[in-house]
Amino acid sequence: MAALDHEKLSDKLKDKFVLGENVSQAAQFVESGSAEAGIIALSLAVAPAMKEKGRYVEIPTDFYPPLQQGCILLASSKKKSTALALVEFLKKPETVDLLKAFGFGK
Repeated sequence: MAALDHEKLSDKLKDKFVLGENVSQAAQFVESGSAEAGIIALSLAVAPAMKEKGRYVEIPTDFYPPLQQGCILLASSKKKSTALALVEFLKKPETVDLLKAFGFGK
């Protein structure tokens, strides 16, 4: 909504909005043709299943507030070593590069 507000399109398009329960459902609406266009995660737009079905345009990052993602390790976790291994895997340069290739961390 912030990006649409930035471009003064919210009021013009509000009658056409179909909101998904989550970003995956929004992508499904677009992929199935139930929606002509959609605002979805870049990672979904560049995924092999979607990228050949149409075209995408990245929304400039100055059109919306930063979207922060992170992870936590719960003190109550019964599999702390597995969770720590995942965190270490996510920090590896080759994993970071792969995530960037799929639209994360841009």
